[in-house]
Amino acid sequence: MIVTRFAPSPTGQLHLGNVRTALLNWAFARSQQGRFLLRFEDTDAGRSTQDFIASIKDDLVWLGLDWDGEPRLQSAHAAEHRQALETLAARQHAYRCFCSESQLALDRKLAASRGLPPRYAGRCRQLPPAEAERRAAAGEAHVWRLAAHAGKGGVAVHDRIRGDITFERRDMDDPVLVRSDGSFTFLLPNALDDALDGVTHVLRGDDHLSNTAYQVWLLSCLGRDAPVYLHHGLLLGADGAKLSKRTGSTSVAELRQAGLLPGALVQAMIRIGHPNLPEQAEGLSDLLPHLQMDHLSASAVRWSDDELWRWHARMLHGLGHRQLADLLRPLFPDVPADRLDGFAALVQPNLQRVEDARDFARLLAGEASLSGEAEQAVGDAGSEFFDQALAAWTDLSQPDWPAWIEALKQRSDRKGKALFMPLRAALTGATHGPEMSGVVAFLGHEGVIARLKDARVHRP
Repeated sequence: MIVTRFAPSPTGQLHLGNVRTALLNWAFARSQQGRFLLRFEDTDAGRSTQDFIASIKDDLVWLGLDWDGEPRLQSAHAAEHRQALETLAARQHAYRCFCSESQLALDRKLAASRGLPPRYAGRCRQLPPAEAERRAAAGEAHVWRLAAHAGKGGVAVHDRIRGDITFERRDMDDPVLVRSDGSFTFLLPNALDDALDGVTHVLRGDDHLSNTAYQVWLLSCLGRDAPVYLHHGLLLGADGAKLSKRTGSTSVAELRQAGLLPGALVQAMIRIGHPNLPEQAEGLSDLLPHLQMDHLSASAVRWSDDELWRWHARMLHGLGHRQLADLLRPLFPDVPADRLDGFAALVQPNLQRVEDARDFARLLAGEASLSGEAEQAVGDAGSEFFDQALAAWTDLSQPDWPAWIEALKQRSDRKGKALFMPLRAALTGATHGPEMSGVVAFLGHEGVIARLKDARVHRP
């Protein structure tokens, strides 16, 4: 069975880069009738919080990404992490390093001056274990390093997007596994937890490729199998920088507050870097049969807010009127339900975002203000025009836009934009919007009269 996972650090809110990782792993598992696990890598005790855990879970539920079983905590495997380190040390695959930061900086400068990569110089690699133990017992600051660098040999990474990749150990570093404060870096807990949790496949950005080589070798040293990896191209912003919470990527919480429909984020995200998905497939269940994760782009892809909101508008236009009315309720809390349903049906084709409905608040409340352009159109028309419009309207027995506009044309000797634009502005509060036959039918006889009187009295 395919088993994937999403393993965020609960040190902040879910952002767009996280969403892509979660969505791809979820979709791959679900398309293969597999399992999708949620694991919080909470070993950074100083920054990890329960509030962020709750927030990330809420965002995943909002997106429709369910997980199997209870969420897991990396901290629950602390004993296994420590045991794995001891095993690596006993097999001479990990060692204590006592080099100071100033010494490491000097070594990096020296390597750069010789045209060499800034790898660890290996000063403590051959330190006798007994001496290292004595210095550590005396309280000397140190880190633990993985002994990955060697003069020969290689590490094979099996990647379903890029094919098999071999990393020569002579080009590899000895990365830090445990910091001087005793906390683990990403490498060991992340890899070991995948093995302990039975993860079979990991989808992540290609910025992790070098980490993967170390993790594959680390797991082999522990006698464990590595998962199959799929390293896709990075998600970049419009400026070409990697999208992440550290670089100001929009959080899911911010998008939710902006009224975004979750399906729009799913659609925009799943399609980026994934060619040939049918345009008409608008739900996750519709998309799953068409997903081919092996064909994800290996090149970096750029995020587009415009594409995100294009999907949002498309889905907004496809909602049932009652669903849209539910979204509009926070904007118009005092409007009766049946009235709000009718308003939703009327303005729906003119909305790009939910908050755009505020532009047409005058349809619900005749005293609502006009936009600047509508104010100008009403003012330019003058009070005499609205007297004529009122007279032509009151002569009608039923609300009827074509009959009204024809009668007013005869009275005012106006036509075209000069005829209908002041009416649209006076009735809707905007110079664009719903079809006017629908507007007058929605307002009814008295509603039109009230708005015309307001335009006549309060607009010179």
